Formats: sequence, C-alpha cells, structure tokens
Amino acid sequence: MNFVVGIDLGSTTTKAVILDESARTLGRGITNSRSNYDAACEIALAEALINARFSRIASELVGTGMTADEQEKCLSELEGRFRYQQFLGQLRVLREEIARVLSALDHGADYASVTERILGAIEKEAVALFAEGATRKSDFFRDLAGSAYLRHAEDEAREAGLSFDLLVGLYDKAILDVENATSAAGTFEDHAAAALARIESPPRELVSALERVSRVPLRQLASVGTGYGRARLPFPEGRIRSEILCHGLGAHAMFPATRTVLDIGGQDTKAIQVDGDGIVTSFQMNDRCAAGCGRYLGYIADEMNLGLHELGPLASRSQRPVRINSTCTVFAGAELRERLSLGEKREDILAGLHRAIILRAMSLLARSGGVTDQFTFTGGVARNPAAVEALRKLVFENYGEVTVNISPESIYTGALGAALFALRAVERFDA
Repeated sequence: MNFVVGIDLGSTTTKAVILDESARTLGRGITNSRSNYDAACEIALAEALINARFSRIASELVGTGMTADEQEKCLSELEGRFRYQQFLGQLRVLREEIARVLSALDHGADYASVTERILGAIEKEAVALFAEGATRKSDFFRDLAGSAYLRHAEDEAREAGLSFDLLVGLYDKAILDVENATSAAGTFEDHAAAALARIESPPRELVSALERVSRVPLRQLASVGTGYGRARLPFPEGRIRSEILCHGLGAHAMFPATRTVLDIGGQDTKAIQVDGDGIVTSFQMNDRCAAGCGRYLGYIADEMNLGLHELGPLASRSQRPVRINSTCTVFAGAELRERLSLGEKREDILAGLHRAIILRAMSLLARSGGVTDQFTFTGGVARNPAAVEALRKLVFENYGEVTVNISPESIYTGALGAALFALRAVERFDA
C-alpha cells in the first residue's frame, strides 16, 4: 500500500498523518518525545503506521459475519494487549537505562535493589492499566510510568531511608534515553503476534485478518513537514511548509465550508482566513512569547499539580469565574499563588484563566479579518472543554450565530495539511 506522510513537529508533541493516494486517512500517530527532533519524527510516523494496521484490521473484520459489537470487542482487546506489550518493551529499556545511570554514578546496591522493586511493581500494575475497560490519564509512556514511579519511589525511599530526590533524578535521566530510543516502543510487527497470543481463544476472523494485514507492504511516496520545529526536521527544504498553510488546508479538508481557523498550539496562536479551496488569504499570530498559548496552560497545570487534561473539566465546574486580564507565562505561577492566597477557588481561577486566553485569541481573530461562517477551532487546546465553552460564548457575543467546527482529531490538523501537500507533490510528479 502506497502512502504519503505529513509531520507536524510541535513544541510539546509531534504528530504524523498518513494518507493513501486517494487522500483517505490511513493512520495517525503522536508522541511527546521532543528532546531529539529526528527521533520524535520517526516515533510519530511509527505510531501512525501502527494505527494504519489496526484500521486495516477493522476493515477486514467487516463482512466476516461478526456483529459490530463483536468486531469492536475483539479489536479493542487486541489493541489493549498490543499497548501492554509496547509498554513492557519501553519499561525494559527504562530498566536498562536506570541500571546504566546507576553504574556510572556508583550509588551502591541499595539503590539498585530499590529501583528494581519500583520497576517490578510498575510491571505488575501494567496488566490492569491495559485491561479491557481500563481508563488511563495519558497514552504516553513518560506520563504512565512516571506517575507510578514517583508513587512507589516515595514509599521505597521512606522505608529504606534513601534519598527520594536521587531516585527521581535517576528516572529523569533515564526517561530521556527511553524516549529517544526509536526502537523502544517497537513496531506493529514487533508486538502483534505476542498481543494475539495473550487473547484467550481469539476469533478465527481476527486471526485471519491480522495475518493478512501483517503481510500488506507499506511504501512511503513522499513526506512534508511543518510545525514549530520544522526547521529541524530531516526533510529537504522543498518538503517544508509553514504552519499557517498546513493548518488552513488541514481545516478545510476536515470541514470544507471553513472560512476562519483558530489554532492554539503549545507556543503560538494563529488566526487564519481561508478561501473555498483552503488557500490562506489572511492571518495573524501572537507575539513571540507563549502568553495565552498551550504552554501557558502547562505551567498552570504544573503549579496546581494537575494533569493538563484535568484543567478544562475543573474550570467547567466554576460558579464565579475570576476576572483575569494577564496571561503572562513568566508570572503565571506567582499570579496563581496570589489568587489562591486571597481565598479564590481553583475552579474559579481556572475559568478566569481560560477566558483570558480566549479573549487574547479573539483579538487575533479580529485583526485577521474577524470570524466568518464556518469557523474551525484546531490544536491541542481545542480538546479543552473550558476553552471551547469560552470560545463559543465570545464568538456568539461578537459575531452572532456561527457554526463552530471542532474535530476529535483537531490536534492532527497541521499534520493533515502537510500530508495533503505531500500528496499534491506526488500528483504533480506523476503528471
């Protein structure tokens, strides 16, 4: 199967979208590995290819006589087992890296035995983490392993009388190498057979589908990169496109009637106007600092000791939002602590912060030409319910009734646009 790929190298995550020659999406991949851009690009593409294989298995199950519920159940079970195998592979690399760091620092046998107990406990818990119906706060190995490591390290350090900080430092050193080891997460071929073997009496339809899909060759025809770190992508200059162009084209592909696009990414906010073909006609971006962008929310989450995904739901519970006018990332922590010291509730502060972020974005939209029906919101912040709620309200107040499009796959909009540019390059070459 031939495919083209678009890579969006962002400041917090790297996304990949692969398309077939008919512009159908075959797979999507994402990684939060960012200390090595080449590795992040490779890992995101590998995840997209894994996703493509699973999508193909789902297609193969249609028409086999299985009900829709049976198809969904067995595919979900296979993917859960696959992710479990993938997690074990990454945990194995983490164990090797921690042992390597320990041997170089010569901290003694106590730390070696304690870290082994911590990693052993994480491995035992992994079965439940990927069991059917289990919910996870994140799909990234760093987050899943990191939260479990900290929890066990605190107990072990207290009981053994060892330094908690040193145990955490070991993890921080080792996890970078795990994320940069492109082989740690593995490929579909690495884990698919082991995942199937862990299913008790798998349906023969699933076994046959997996065998057929595993034999399908995947051949890359072209690639285009975009995003905050696009200059570091290992692509020739002619295969790099700006974020503005890719988000405009990607949003148009998702919602063809789109005329205005707002993208709030990790480091910048973009207000884009496009024509009926997805061609950019006007745009505005924020200043050089990350005020009011996704990274700002990341700082707030760190200050509150919350996961980024927990901010929006908590803010949505607010009854009396606090009025906040500044979204300066540098002073975010100080302002947050001051508000808390004044007795303000966390949810009310967060609701005020989300409104302030969207107010800043509304200013960019106005300068780019306003909001024209239809309006599409993209980027990671589009997954935040409090941000979406504030945006809908402010768009209605300023522009009246407008169709607001938000795709569940909005974070992949830039990568989708890049993949479409790659496809156009192939079509021009063929012509």
